[in-house]
Amino acid sequence: MHLLIVEDEEKLAKALKKGLESKGFAVDWLSDSEKARNRILLYRNEYDLILLDLMLPGIDGAAITDSVRKEGVSTPIIILTGRNETEHKVDLLNKGADDYIVKPFSFEELLARISSVLRRPSTTTPVTLRVGDIEMETATRVVRKNNKEIPLTLKEFSLLECFMREPGVVLTREKLFDHVWDFNSLSWSNVLDVHMKNLRKKLGSDEDGEPPLFETVRGVGYRLMGEVRT
Repeated sequence: MHLLIVEDEEKLAKALKKGLESKGFAVDWLSDSEKARNRILLYRNEYDLILLDLMLPGIDGAAITDSVRKEGVSTPIIILTGRNETEHKVDLLNKGADDYIVKPFSFEELLARISSVLRRPSTTTPVTLRVGDIEMETATRVVRKNNKEIPLTLKEFSLLECFMREPGVVLTREKLFDHVWDFNSLSWSNVLDVHMKNLRKKLGSDEDGEPPLFETVRGVGYRLMGEVRT
């Protein structure tokens, strides 16, 4: 999952970025409101969620939310606000925010709100994903193959989740980098290939006469093979 933090308070932003990355998110951080608005508009499909401070210098968080919603951006937005008035909260939601969290807040509360918002896409997203003989519990980050738990790193889990949400679809290298690594990652590096090799090894792909789990589409990306199970 790829998140964008828009927060001008450096200490808070760095703490959030570090904490979220430790939970497996790819996180970008911007402190400039105009740059943030432009980033959101230009890369509207690259972020899974935006954490947006309300009291930004220049364009405030409410104005940014209202502006990008009018431009058709549907990325979930959680507003970080220091104000707790009911009327103010209603105004934020009316401008298009998906949720808000009042400062100061605990990191655990923020994680819970992120999890809640990410479970509210335009179509219902299942908490448990099943493709072929692989099962993934997104809430607990547990992956099983043939009912045997497979230990994965945070990046491996995030990468596999991308594939399991779109089985049978060729995911380009660029899309995988955008969703699993932060904005500054080098998409031409071999880090993706290394992680794909590790995933294949851990999931037993191409072993014991099994059909290939991942198909490599040369010059494009990768595809997860297998049927969705309910």
